Amino acid sequence: MVSPRLVVPPAGSGRPEPGRPGIGFFCQDVSCSFPSQRGSITALDGVSFNARPSEFICVVGPSGCGKSTLLRIIAGLVEPSSGRVMFDGEVPSGHPLGGLVVQENGTFPWMTVLDNVAFGLEMQGIGRAERRERARVFLDRVGLSQFAGYYPHELSVGMRQRVGIGRAFVADAPLLLMDEPFGSLDAQTRWVLQGELLRIWNAQRKLVVFVTHDIEEAVLLGDRVLVMTGRPGRIREEIRVPLERPRDPRRDHKTLSEISGHVWHLLEEEVRSSLSMR
Repeated sequence: MVSPRLVVPPAGSGRPEPGRPGIGFFCQDVSCSFPSQRGSITALDGVSFNARPSEFICVVGPSGCGKSTLLRIIAGLVEPSSGRVMFDGEVPSGHPLGGLVVQENGTFPWMTVLDNVAFGLEMQGIGRAERRERARVFLDRVGLSQFAGYYPHELSVGMRQRVGIGRAFVADAPLLLMDEPFGSLDAQTRWVLQGELLRIWNAQRKLVVFVTHDIEEAVLLGDRVLVMTGRPGRIREEIRVPLERPRDPRRDHKTLSEISGHVWHLLEEEVRSSLSMR
């Protein structure tokens, strides 16, 4: 069922901020295999797609199709067995270009909320006063400014997820990679954080690659939805969502439902195919 309402007010021109050019990338025939006791397991096989600056791309697929592996390859945390990811035509070196947000929140329990959000800036060598000042700005954006001195165990799951999102944005990485960030949340909290994410993204327009099992979420958030096959994961179909922003599920219900139904059909075929091969 589509959420009752998710409207994000427009902010600026929707382009990257001056002095902060956007970045895109191209996955070229990316494959990845892992060793196991029963031989090599191929998680990805020849994945190719392009991602443009400021775009919001959602990725859906059957469980175990390599979605998380793909994100980690893009982030530079896993080496592909073959193929490559080219950023603006070049394979990056050094620290990853992307901030990674996962379902299991990655907060450090010994740090306050403020220091958790500022952690990425600390890794960049930015001084304590400046990084805390910049972190406070983002805490305000995600509605957590009054909890700056709290520790993660004092927050709800949804609040901890907002800390993770704030940390990814405040580090100012040109690319944000999100792996089921709202998967463990209740429907109400999930809906609220979808709106918060879009509001922050709309203000900064970083490139986002967002993995989810929720088809309605993918269609509502994404400019494009990439549908993956069962393992080994490939891109089966790329679906463009022809809706301008801000989107309203009530106004756009027909289009959203049609696209969601098509994605459901593709995934059903993939799951049935996977089950018949076992």
